[in-house]
Amino acid sequence: MLRTTGLTKRYGKHAALDKLTLALVPGSFVALLGPNGAGKSTLFQVLTGLFAADEGDVEVAGHSLRHAGTGALRHIGVVFQQISLDLDLSIRRNLMFQADLHGLPGALARERIESGCKRFGLDGQLERKVRELSGGNRRKVELVRATLHQPSVLLMDEATVGLDPKSRQDLLAALHSDVRERGVCVLWATHWVEETEGADRVLVLHKGRLLADGSPAEVTAALGEATLEAGFIARTH
Repeated sequence: MLRTTGLTKRYGKHAALDKLTLALVPGSFVALLGPNGAGKSTLFQVLTGLFAADEGDVEVAGHSLRHAGTGALRHIGVVFQQISLDLDLSIRRNLMFQADLHGLPGALARERIESGCKRFGLDGQLERKVRELSGGNRRKVELVRATLHQPSVLLMDEATVGLDPKSRQDLLAALHSDVRERGVCVLWATHWVEETEGADRVLVLHKGRLLADGSPAEVTAALGEATLEAGFIARTH
């Protein structure tokens, strides 16, 4: 569903991504684990077309991002680390704007907005301005927004920053549900080892390269310590 081949992105002489090659399958929750500065956000910016790679290519659902960008991006939903909602618009207007960008018919857009917000307990707050919401509820709105067009690939970049434990738990549970029910491929970037629990696969990124790739148990063994956290700290700090 998502494939990168020899993906390289440089800033001057520094390679934020260094010949990164990986392939993700449908119906999987993949944790991208890396310390600050590992290249996680750069990878997401390349995957979403905000930055162009210096070398290599990205394929989403068989579409080359370099040669067929519109087709590739149609299959992607994304929640970035920084909140990107319009704080002075209501939840409904933020979501309708996104639906319009994807060309969703009005009736379908309203149906998906209502059902998405109901799922997260936001159905009674659609007319509230985003500015009035807690950090957790803003994240929920962003997740509804990212899934309005029912993407095949969902990218989550440090999406729990600033959330309380309950909101973090709710967000992860919702994503695991989407993986099970719709076969979505989730790429969850984090530097918190505990957020890899329940992942089908863990990718450990350090200095733009993959240090390990496999199930949590396989990655723990590959890193050579008793626990995944101990191995992650030993190999990346």
